[in-house]
Amino acid sequence: MTAALAVRGATKRFGAVLALDHVDLEVHPGEVLALLGDNGAGKSTLIKCISGVTRLDSGEIEIGGLPVTLSSPAVARAHGIETVYQDLALFDNLDPAANFYAGREHAGPAWLPRPLRVLRRQTMQHATTDVLDRLQVTLPDATANVGLMSGGQRQVIAVARAAAFASNVVILDEPTAALGVRESRRVLDLILRLRSEGHAVIVISHAMDHVTEVADRAMVMRRGRVVGEEIPSPESQGRIVALIVGSAYDADPPHQRTSPHGSNTV
Repeated sequence: MTAALAVRGATKRFGAVLALDHVDLEVHPGEVLALLGDNGAGKSTLIKCISGVTRLDSGEIEIGGLPVTLSSPAVARAHGIETVYQDLALFDNLDPAANFYAGREHAGPAWLPRPLRVLRRQTMQHATTDVLDRLQVTLPDATANVGLMSGGQRQVIAVARAAAFASNVVILDEPTAALGVRESRRVLDLILRLRSEGHAVIVISHAMDHVTEVADRAMVMRRGRVVGEEIPSPESQGRIVALIVGSAYDADPPHQRTSPHGSNTV
């Protein structure tokens, strides 16, 4: 299967700091890829390059098997890449529909200069409701300003907005950070629905239990390099953590090791 997104030999320097060192990445339609690593591992730099915020010094990015140059966020969005950062980039004084279409407003007639066009608010409201219904997102009041909503509700609005316009890849940066158990559950369910719809999803997260639940693969970065991949599961968590911190993985904790004489050591 052709990858929805492929990164080949991505390299990026900031002065003397080598932030990305020949990084390769692939994510396929209908797959959730967890991008893991400690702070400073290079995850955010890689995501910014994919999102068009930062340009690679060398390497290439492919969308659907074709090389592309992502020179700006607008170009990345035009190629079907949508990113949800931790700050969500929502306008608190606007309702979900206005947030969905901020910068992409439906207005007409087309022959008028843009400042004179009338916003088609009802069209945007109906389209937003259709997306929320399709993704099974329930809001107490879909016309309320998002500043009055809970953290979980704001998060699912941001993710749903990305899903509405992403034809290739949805990137989620710490989507469950600072959320409670119930709100995290809503976001995780939404990620699973994105996968079932055929979206390629990249999730950056430090929550290993959430990674285990939703991710098909985990790619671990350290010091700007990819140091390994694992299939997330309860059994592989120890190996993943060892890759993240750069230590040897010991499958037998000290209190469970068996001495040469057959007794357990502590």
